[in-house]
Parts: sequence; structure tokens; C-alpha cells
Amino acid sequence: MQTETITYLKEHANTLELHEELLITKNGKPAFVVQSYDDYTFAQETLALLKILKLSEKSLQSASLSLEQAFE
Repeated sequence: MQTETITYLKEHANTLELHEELLITKNGKPAFVVQSYDDYTFAQETLALLKILKLSEKSLQSASLSLEQAFE
């Protein structure tokens, strides 16, 4: 992951091309992560799928739904 200052981001915002995430520092400390829109949407979709998986595991453990009910 490339690291740059917030000044760099301001100066290059119009021409910035992201091939990986960009860590932005403010006063020498990590402040922001900039990523491409495609990477952002992929991460959001992945999180949504993981949440669905976790909910389904929890539902199976509590046995509140039968297999038939789950696929109705």
C-alpha cells in the first residue's frame, strides 16, 4: 500500500490513478484510505455476503427454521 500526505492528495486529486489502495497521512499519522470505486464496491459486496453467511449459520444453530422453510 502506497503512503502519501494529504497535501499530495490535494495536489494530485484530478490526475490520481489508483492501482492499489492509497494510505493518506495527516501530521504523520494515518488518516484516510483512498481506493478505486471498483475495489470499494467489491469490498462492500463481499461484506454483504459474509453477513448473509453469518446470519444463515446463526439461524441453523438456533434451529428456528426447517430446511424447507429456509428455501421457501
